[in-house]
Amino acid sequence: MSMDRYGVGEFLSQAVVHGDTVYVAGQLAPDGGASVADETRGVLRQIDAVLKEAGSDRSRLLSVSIYLVDIADFAEMNAVWIEWLDGAAPPARATVQAALAHPERRVEIAAVAACG
Repeated sequence: MSMDRYGVGEFLSQAVVHGDTVYVAGQLAPDGGASVADETRGVLRQIDAVLKEAGSDRSRLLSVSIYLVDIADFAEMNAVWIEWLDGAAPPARATVQAALAHPERRVEIAAVAACG
């Protein structure tokens, strides 16, 4: 089974495709955001770009993990998520409160999608 890596950096790949599955690393908004909603939009744009490069898209999401610095931001993040999501194909999802490696960011999202 083949394996391809996209956005290879010093210590991680932005995505790894193995077989018919793409694993997307935790994504952060490039410049943060004025609000959690803005930051979430930035993260989701990153996910769209990574999925496209790897031969997939949001309609093929299988599983998503969302990390929030403050779970009180859930409703604001979730409103943006609902706008972005392909409502006919919602993935399995978990949302947790967590300290992020980049303390200036408030939202990180990792995903797994079908591709090929």
